[in-house]
Amino acid sequence: MNQALGKVVTAVMIDENDQDYFVQPDRNGQTYRLPKDEAPQVLHIGGSVSGFVYENDQHQLQMTCQHIPTVAVDHYDFGTVVAVRRDLGVFVDIGLPNKDVVVSLDELPTLKHLWPQPGDRLLIALRVDDHDRLWGTLADEAIFATIANRPEKKMVNWNVKATVYRLKMAGTLVLTDNYCLGFIHPSERDQEPRLGQVVNARVIGLSGHGSLNLSLKPRAYQAIDDDAKQILELLKRAPQKQLPLTDKSSPEEIKELLGISKGQFKRAVGHLLKARLVSQVNGRLILIKEAPVNE
Repeated sequence: MNQALGKVVTAVMIDENDQDYFVQPDRNGQTYRLPKDEAPQVLHIGGSVSGFVYENDQHQLQMTCQHIPTVAVDHYDFGTVVAVRRDLGVFVDIGLPNKDVVVSLDELPTLKHLWPQPGDRLLIALRVDDHDRLWGTLADEAIFATIANRPEKKMVNWNVKATVYRLKMAGTLVLTDNYCLGFIHPSERDQEPRLGQVVNARVIGLSGHGSLNLSLKPRAYQAIDDDAKQILELLKRAPQKQLPLTDKSSPEEIKELLGISKGQFKRAVGHLLKARLVSQVNGRLILIKEAPVNE
């Protein structure tokens, strides 16, 4: 196995042509091409240079000094998914000029609709197989636990962005942009997110395991329909923030004041009552809490 692949190594220049230097990390070892426009300085035979070595998409051994990726053998960082091949896996851009690394389908979810899609991000390191092929390998839960920050109570009700890193029967595991671990129970999502998908979530609590409990569902006030929003706006402007209507009002009264049917009105008021934004007292609809703005 080529022990240098996927790492930064120091090599000695042994030859050149018009476009490339040829360098060797070890005497009588593998030879790598180093494009002259990527070399840090003019090299002469016997001169040394350090760079990242890999096999490019033309199956040539190559060194780069200007595009050294942060992903390497035994070194994890995020890469961006750029392509999917159902019989192989997903291709991830780690910053090399002419090589995307593959995360094998063996490491991906059984259900292909949960595979990462272009634009998703994966925390990976590199590994070299017995045939000297370079692969991306997903970080396990121990790696995520190592890099995670401990959440604070003040984060409850925050909106956060998070990257999905593990799919489980019990729920979805994510890492937030501020490097806190998070958990999304199936009851707190309308559909299961993909591996590598970046989701917008809301912090609904802290677990006893040092992670955030998250929800992908909107806040109650965000889930209300247009009729309910209209009623809220009228209440905000009304004297004493009250309207002379309840679900007992006649269809004619509702139609005259709001321009909607009694059925629409009852559904809208039901949403507002459930969200604890209004109450009904003595034949009047009363605003008790305004929906937050720009949360």
